[in-house]
Amino acid sequence: MAFIDYYKVLGVDKKATEAEIKKAYRKMARKHHPDLNPNDKEAERKFKELNEANEVLSSPENRKKYDVHGENWQHADQYKQSKREQQQYNGRGQQADYGGGFSGGADYSDFFESMFGGRSARGGGRTAQFKGQDFNAELHLDLKDVYTTHKRTLTINGKNIRLTIPAGVENGQVIKITGHGAAGSGGGPKGDLYITFTIDNHTAFKRDKENLYATVALDLYSAILGGDITVDTFDGQVKLKVAPGTQNGTKVKLKGKGFPVYKKENQFGDFYITYEIKIPTSLSEKEKELFTELSKLKTL
Repeated sequence: MAFIDYYKVLGVDKKATEAEIKKAYRKMARKHHPDLNPNDKEAERKFKELNEANEVLSSPENRKKYDVHGENWQHADQYKQSKREQQQYNGRGQQADYGGGFSGGADYSDFFESMFGGRSARGGGRTAQFKGQDFNAELHLDLKDVYTTHKRTLTINGKNIRLTIPAGVENGQVIKITGHGAAGSGGGPKGDLYITFTIDNHTAFKRDKENLYATVALDLYSAILGGDITVDTFDGQVKLKVAPGTQNGTKVKLKGKGFPVYKKENQFGDFYITYEIKIPTSLSEKEKELFTELSKLKTL
């Protein structure tokens, strides 16, 4: 069998990252999946090649062997062992001439056959099994929706899927629902469902993982003299004591008043407040007079 360049099969560069390989495989696998190309032998052949390439390149260990040994990558360990034995035998460091490659006359390598259920039907063995196509869905939620754990029903390809959305899910996070993809072929397992969350924030709070941030306006008199104020948190209002002489930009941490920690029940991040002191812009004559008196006292 001719050597198969797995990088060309997936259409990626040899320096491609694991994420790039995974993305390329999903895109190509959807295109050539047997369920979408019934009775198309070429699509079936291509799909098998894609699966074989993905199984090799998605494994860092196998990919390293493949990059070094090419078509003989499966025999890398045997090659090294044979080399060590030969060196021990003759003491001259000669490399053993290890014949390798794929089994003669086969459409695909033994590696692929072992991964997907054995020999083809024409070889008298079992029919190859293939995992079903993965589904991808995007779920839009409001920040308030993910403050508490709740259930939601999604309709994917005409089927209703009831799922529990844990509190603390982040924007852009992907969750895998095993076995909710397309049916496999040849008795293979179902694909999986990947849900990407898009979280819209229409609140006055800025979120960074489990921590929340907000700016609170503080009047000049409270900043100078101190006192009690009421501030909004994500789940209600709390009273705060402002220290006399509070400066503009002062930060205060409210421990445990942030956002829920993902999949950690009853654990919350912190809430960070930044004070923004508001300078009065419309003073009465009396106020001006008093501020003038204060300014004179300051200079004494």
